[in-house]
Amino acid sequence: MVKTIFCYRKEVADLNSIFKSYDIRGLYPQEIDEEVCINIGYAFAKFLLDEDPQTTQIIVGVDMRLSSESLSDQFINGIVSAGLNVIHLGLSSTDMLYYASGTFGAPGAIFTASHNPAEYNGIKLCRAYAAPIGEGSGLERIKDLSSTVIKIPDESNGTVTHKDLLEGFTEHILSFVEPEVIAGKKIVVDTANGMGGLIVPSVFKQIPSDINILYEELDGSFPNHPADPLNQENLKDLIKCVVDSSADIGLAFDGDADRVFLIDETGTPLSGSITTAIVAKSILDQQSDATIIHNLICSQVVEETIIAEGGNAVRSRVGHSHIKKLMAETGAEFAGEHSGHYYFKRNFRADSGIIAALIVLEYMSIKGVKLSKLRELYDVYSSTGEINYRVQDQEELLKVVEQQFRNEESDHLDGFTVKSENWWFNLRPSNTEPLIRLNLEATNQSKRDEMLNVVENIIAAFDQGDGNH
Repeated sequence: MVKTIFCYRKEVADLNSIFKSYDIRGLYPQEIDEEVCINIGYAFAKFLLDEDPQTTQIIVGVDMRLSSESLSDQFINGIVSAGLNVIHLGLSSTDMLYYASGTFGAPGAIFTASHNPAEYNGIKLCRAYAAPIGEGSGLERIKDLSSTVIKIPDESNGTVTHKDLLEGFTEHILSFVEPEVIAGKKIVVDTANGMGGLIVPSVFKQIPSDINILYEELDGSFPNHPADPLNQENLKDLIKCVVDSSADIGLAFDGDADRVFLIDETGTPLSGSITTAIVAKSILDQQSDATIIHNLICSQVVEETIIAEGGNAVRSRVGHSHIKKLMAETGAEFAGEHSGHYYFKRNFRADSGIIAALIVLEYMSIKGVKLSKLRELYDVYSSTGEINYRVQDQEELLKVVEQQFRNEESDHLDGFTVKSENWWFNLRPSNTEPLIRLNLEATNQSKRDEMLNVVENIIAAFDQGDGNH
């Protein structure tokens, strides 16, 4: 660990650019660097001690990004300078960090920028037992503490202990399924040179299946393609390999391996909503009265599936901090987001892509059905996906849209949602940019295109009606 004698905190304006809604993230070294990280480490420790003076340790993990080691070294220096001990996991996926937080009952931090390009890095934080820290749940306080100009003590009162949890984490993941049930499946996985290259081989070594891993090497420069499976361009190699090898399924992980997207044997991607519906069905087959949470931009088929199977469907705002809080309040067994995050009660209410993937594989095996047939059962609506529009005054636009649809069923759970008999849409302001995000779904493509045109015309008229918009 590199020892820094002391360092002064950067200006608040610099912190404004990297403290996001759910994590800390920015360009390295222009926005986030070693100096910033020792300050944030010290502030994180002070924040935790303010909440609970009995706090003794923080768990730290890193992804494979080229700057993660040096940034985390200074972050750790900040923590131990505040008198807390560190359990250092070394290379870790985000869901492994959450597992460690739950297992040790300690707060944690992982250095990752998830699906962002190689020039980015960042930090995801959590309280003990993987409880969320984000906007409205502590991140603003950590930012405030980080912006205070004080000298970090030269004394390093805390200790650093290194622990390898890969074996324990692998056993934990496998406890969600019966591995032998998945036997014989032909699986292609694209880990995109991200942390899936550590986790996936360890897990599938215990499963008797035919596994082919693309871009398994951990390489934070992402030499093959960005680790962003939401971008269809990044799925091309996986789709080709699935089809050419007649595989049963393809799995695409993001950089920190907490999200996964599925490809069926025909090469067709499944949306996060469809995967959520399949996992929900599997869980409800075992516990018919389970509470399952879905965020409000998930396809309508998710709620319909939960209700049809006798479960309790709960609608949530978008974002892990909202979902984890709601899971704790409702005792939900599972929660899914359209963005590919899947949360499990038995996983400390934290998200894990590989657990979701294994549950789908097990369900396919139990039912003896191809993934394309499962997809077709739930792929019944036509969606626009998420479309972003640059609008300066998002709140004023929402008022205009609300007036236009005043005769329809609507709510303000997260932005503005309108629901009609054969279509619905949600408009949400971005927390960090002058953008409005639209998700729209209809019973067929014709109705979807019609309603998209209606909403876009309202946005265009608003934009042209005032030079400030």
